[in-house]
Amino acid sequence: KAEEDGIVQEIHFDEGEEVQKGRLLVQLDKSKFAAVLDEAEANLKLSEANYERAKQLFKDKLISQQEFDQTVSTRAANQASVDLKRRLLGDAAVYAPFAGIVGARQISPGQVITRNTPLTWLVDLKIVKVEVHVPERYLRQIKVGQPLEFAVAAFPGEKFRGETYFISPQIDENTRTALVKARISNTDKKLRGGMFASLDLTLQIRDDAIVIPEPAIMSSGDNFSVFVVDNQNNAQLRPIQVGLRLAGKAEVVKGLSAGETVVVEGTQKLRPGAAVKLAPPEAAAPYSNAKS
Repeated sequence: KAEEDGIVQEIHFDEGEEVQKGRLLVQLDKSKFAAVLDEAEANLKLSEANYERAKQLFKDKLISQQEFDQTVSTRAANQASVDLKRRLLGDAAVYAPFAGIVGARQISPGQVITRNTPLTWLVDLKIVKVEVHVPERYLRQIKVGQPLEFAVAAFPGEKFRGETYFISPQIDENTRTALVKARISNTDKKLRGGMFASLDLTLQIRDDAIVIPEPAIMSSGDNFSVFVVDNQNNAQLRPIQVGLRLAGKAEVVKGLSAGETVVVEGTQKLRPGAAVKLAPPEAAAPYSNAKS
């Protein structure tokens, strides 16, 4: 956008063109600004002449201190007016604030614009940013500098990688999520602003983690336990320590060994040492993905 209202005189860019920082993009008609500056400079010249005369008169004690101060004040006000008018004249030219690609043109020569009139869009695609809202229960596992990977529909099968640089200090009260931002190098300019991304954020990698179905876990305050089926097909109560929780699954960091069988359904009817009958494989299929 332009900083001042005016009439578009010249357009110095082509849509889709790459421009460097400081490149002239749009020139407004500056005749009005130049005329106002000429008037301000004439007033300044007169006030400087009056100041020089007043300085000598004051030295000779022919005018009062108040009259001299008034002359000094007038000269300073006219100097400030000239500085402002020069700035306004400079604002008649719109320059690229940074290097980037110019978007669609929103104006035409001869058009009257205001400071709220969009001229075009300037986009720097070398580095793009991706935003994701992360549930609050995972925030303690996210750190600045953490890698992430995502894909976009425009390039199926291709993965883009970035690095987390911002984690919001506030939680959205409605969604219970926090905004996380990452930077992605985009030197080939494949990515565009506004693209929808399917994102994978690596919170933590645990090799050989023991994961069980969440319904198998019984809780009593801060204590957790499961029923483990022993070699005689009897249920034995086992205290465990729970780690990460995912949808329908939970990590067990202490209390279970890989390959042990736990009771998922009917735990409220069991007692320690009770005989159990294992369900057929098809009945256990919904929980089969929660194996260690």
